[in-house]
Amino acid sequence: MHDKLFEAALGIQPPWAVGSVNFDEAARVLTVDIDFKPGSRFAVPGHEGLHPVHDTVLKRYRHLNFFQHECVLQVRTPRAKLPDGSVRLIEPEFAGRLSGFTLLFEALILMLSQQMPFAAVARIVGESAHRVMAVCERYVELALAVADLSQVKALAIDETSRARGHDYITLAADALERRVLFVTEGRDAKTVQRLAADLRAHGCPPEQIESVSIDMSPAFIKGCAEHIRNAQITFDKFHVVWHANAAVDKMRRIEQRSDISLKGMRWKLLKDRSRLNTRDSADLDALIARMSTVRTARAWVYKEQLREILGRKQVNVVREMLQHWCICVMRSKVEPMKEVAALVRRHIDGIVAWAQTRQTNGFLEALNGLFQAAKRRARGFTRLTTIRTVIFLIAGKLDFTALNPHAR
Repeated sequence: MHDKLFEAALGIQPPWAVGSVNFDEAARVLTVDIDFKPGSRFAVPGHEGLHPVHDTVLKRYRHLNFFQHECVLQVRTPRAKLPDGSVRLIEPEFAGRLSGFTLLFEALILMLSQQMPFAAVARIVGESAHRVMAVCERYVELALAVADLSQVKALAIDETSRARGHDYITLAADALERRVLFVTEGRDAKTVQRLAADLRAHGCPPEQIESVSIDMSPAFIKGCAEHIRNAQITFDKFHVVWHANAAVDKMRRIEQRSDISLKGMRWKLLKDRSRLNTRDSADLDALIARMSTVRTARAWVYKEQLREILGRKQVNVVREMLQHWCICVMRSKVEPMKEVAALVRRHIDGIVAWAQTRQTNGFLEALNGLFQAAKRRARGFTRLTTIRTVIFLIAGKLDFTALNPHAR
């Protein structure tokens, strides 16, 4: 009766059957012995027909816990003999992609690893962190190998730090589906070259890409111009406004050395005005009233003008207004904002493209934040392979169901 119960619970189908069930109370381990019926023949992938058993190998598979106790499936695994005399091992249907685990157990590891560090998952499932990491790496690599990128038309590319110092990785994502497609080391032009090669290998010729949003990194600009030639480069307004905000803050730090009234004004100047409370809004208005004598106030006005221009959708209007804005800023005495004007002039085509494509790297910045949070929880990652695995688990939207019907 117990054997039939466990067969039903485990989903064991003929010719497999549960032979016996043993519980070691001291070790708190439930062992389910699984065997096949005598005289059974087995199909071998790549070979027609059913083939007789040559001999057997005893294999153990870690399964989901039986209540709070560890559960192990001990399987007498057959090796089938083929007509040419060769022998092939026949893995049971419930065997996982990594030796020693069932598909259900690996599905549990994948689900948990998307939410917590590998070490925490290892403590929950009672396996080593190395084994947990190996399961995730295997699934990510197998899913990436069969990924179809033939429908990708728009890319977002950004970099994020992998460790302290100038140690970076580059991420590329599908700007429409908002999923990470590629992760590589570095942030130079060669990263875009490797991205183009990876796209081509997965059914997406680089010539197919119509638009790409990047920051104003010269390396990314050069890489896109050389390897994704047909793509319209877009610099989203958030990167441009970020530079303007930095210029406002730089001007404030310079002037507050001689004007103590500017102390405590940093976040009032950098925050969106609509999000200020009544008191802070009044302080900001008082500062703007001194625009003729305080360069920080003029810098803030220039920043808000730039934000308003980038909110428009008419391409020609945006270009003309940006050119006029640059002329006005270059004639002023707000030196930090002049650097922003020079930046706008150098990249005006990509900035104007924002008015048309409205393509942004904002979602990729958010994904970078999720990765950085995962990195802090795990106390850092040393290997690029681990970093890639974590990023794809968090933001790759990989389809694991073809590899494991229980994985989500």
